[in-house]
Amino acid sequence: MVLFSDALTLDAPRRTSDGYMAVRAKAARTGTYAYLGSEIDPENRHGLRDAGMVNVLRDAAAVFDPLSAHSFIGKPITDNHPTVAVNAKNWRDHARGTVMGAKWEEGGYLAFDLMLTDADTIDAVDAGKRELSNGYAAELQFGDFDGPGGVKCVAKQIAIKGNHVAIVDRGRAGPSCAITDSVAICDANPAAVSAFTQEKQVKKIVLDGLQVDLSDAEAVSAAISKLQDKAAQAETALTDAKGQISTLQGEKAVLEKKLADANAELTPAKQDQRVADRAALVTKAKLVKADIVTDGKTDAEIRRAVVAFTLGDAEASALDDVGIAGAFAMAAKDAKPADPLRTIITDGLRGPVNDAATVATIRAARYA
Repeated sequence: MVLFSDALTLDAPRRTSDGYMAVRAKAARTGTYAYLGSEIDPENRHGLRDAGMVNVLRDAAAVFDPLSAHSFIGKPITDNHPTVAVNAKNWRDHARGTVMGAKWEEGGYLAFDLMLTDADTIDAVDAGKRELSNGYAAELQFGDFDGPGGVKCVAKQIAIKGNHVAIVDRGRAGPSCAITDSVAICDANPAAVSAFTQEKQVKKIVLDGLQVDLSDAEAVSAAISKLQDKAAQAETALTDAKGQISTLQGEKAVLEKKLADANAELTPAKQDQRVADRAALVTKAKLVKADIVTDGKTDAEIRRAVVAFTLGDAEASALDDVGIAGAFAMAAKDAKPADPLRTIITDGLRGPVNDAATVATIRAARYA
């Protein structure tokens, strides 16, 4: 077969001068494979989704089909199956070597010549990680098929297209396909490259963004504890937030009550009285201190400014608001409006006065 003409001939694993590992691998076999019905018929189109374990035939026509075998040559070798198909965009993340060639071996095997180029993966093989599992896509032909020994099969694989070859702890093809002193071993999922082995589908779940192996009790316990801690923190934060909301709602209710009371008390008559009281206060303050600034000042501030002017800052600062109110009343009690004529003379007014009201005031003052 022309397909196998460029296959490497490796009698035993060997290291190249660069430290790579070259090895002949039994990477696919004919026979029957057990799959869950949900793996091969997830939409239950053939009534197999809930059938439990079923047998799928892979005959020589599929395994040794030249196009199928050739599809593996040049494909990457991976350390375990990735969760997605290997392609040009993610090859750098997954490739640990390359499939260099293919050859038909006795006993119904298709063998690949593998070149492992990653030091960690080579060390893992040396330490005993020796089974292989092909990652590929295949079409399934459903029907009644007889496998070796008369084993009944519900489907058979056709049109296999390789994607990668994974080094695994336990492959679907069994221990007959593994890296030994002279050869290596096989095999994976027929339906799609995106779901490679039953073990990965059943035993791995995602918790808190991390993939967790359900067979690892310690990892599962740690992941659950982490989720429980996060849930407790979230519950505490929610309780605190509810408390803050209740406090704010209480404060809002008090402020709304105060505003309602203030609006109820502020009648038009009371508004007029407030304006009159303010005007009277400003007038009294200016009688004591003509240049006092009242704009933007509260009533209490105006009274304190007048008392400070009258008694001095030290004495005024020693009085509380009640004392200031009393001192202001005494200071304003005897204050009288300024003499207009004296004011005019004092201010240095010269020349003719054209304002009739001012002339009348001057005359009245002169002949009083």
